[in-house]
Amino acid sequence: MEFRRINSLPPYVFTIIDSLKVEARRAGVDVIDLGFGNPDLPSPAIAVEKLCEAAHNPRNHRYSASRGIPKLRQAVSDLYLRRFGVELDPESEVINTIGAKEGFSHLMWTLLAPGDAAVVPSPSYPIHIYGPLFAGADLREVRLGTGHDFFDGLQEAWEYSWPKPRVIVMSFPHNPTTTCVDLEFMQNVVDFAREHEVIVVHDNAYADLGYDGYIPPSILQASGAKEVAVELYSMTKSFSMAGWRLAYLSGNKEVVAALTKLKSYLDYGAFQPVQIAATVTMNETPDYPKEVREVYQSRRDALCGGLNRIGWEVEPPMGTMFVWAPIPEPYIEMGSVEFAKMLVTKAEVALSPGVGFGPGGEGHVRFALIENEQRINQGIRNLKRALDRL
Repeated sequence: MEFRRINSLPPYVFTIIDSLKVEARRAGVDVIDLGFGNPDLPSPAIAVEKLCEAAHNPRNHRYSASRGIPKLRQAVSDLYLRRFGVELDPESEVINTIGAKEGFSHLMWTLLAPGDAAVVPSPSYPIHIYGPLFAGADLREVRLGTGHDFFDGLQEAWEYSWPKPRVIVMSFPHNPTTTCVDLEFMQNVVDFAREHEVIVVHDNAYADLGYDGYIPPSILQASGAKEVAVELYSMTKSFSMAGWRLAYLSGNKEVVAALTKLKSYLDYGAFQPVQIAATVTMNETPDYPKEVREVYQSRRDALCGGLNRIGWEVEPPMGTMFVWAPIPEPYIEMGSVEFAKMLVTKAEVALSPGVGFGPGGEGHVRFALIENEQRINQGIRNLKRALDRL
């Protein structure tokens, strides 16, 4: 049989490492998993309590509202005002999505069609690449990371592209490169988008994970942003609610309305008790993201300090829950997949190969800060033993 939308998809390289990890663990090997960015911290207790309470009410077992219940959208508006100083109309500028990946993917369907083009960073979180491709659009990949100015690359991509891109996809702090930007950068992008009539989609997944005094901005803080920009905010990292599948798209009214219309044909919204629990969580535990941030910063310090001590030079990131590490020179010729495979078998440490984030990620591996400091320190000892060429 022919499956036309997926036949052109390359193998998902992360499954190669995951399969090796699973195989090793079945054989009794204690693999330290620093690969998949799956938060290990518990969700706020109040979220669990409210979920149970709401689930016991039969009225909440019926279909919900696709765009999110009114109190949930109001809670998102309150969060944006409290966190970013941005005012949002919960009726027209906020919609609930069933996780950021669902929201982003369906958003691409509303903004792009075959023959259109989108600008995306390279390397990039996979859905940022494949969301536009699933919509039938072409990509204009702009390099991001050390030695590459994304805004300069954006301008160049626009200048030499035909057709001109309709959408700019961004995500800062960035996964996987951990690149961080300031509000001036966001303003430059908004000004560019207004001048060229482009829609900017900013995935603000790591909005609350900034370190050493760095506070990640929202693109909606930029002057004129609502004319051209929308932003995804997720509860996955900030509130450690990955499995709950809760995110929100906010910003430009027309774009929010377009996604609302599409989703009305596709789903009936997240399970209502989940929405109720999220509403209470945002309203009553506004400092929880700070607690999460402190844990990740401590893990970042342990990992980066340990890697540098064993001769693997890395720069501590200012944001995200990852460390983007160049493959050490003695091993660079192996490529990221073979290097990561070797670390599972020789060091009993699982990492994500950089090429899994697109060709621009080759030469790197990504560490996820999803193990406690004791396990991270054990991983460092294992790496020191295995990387005998350092």
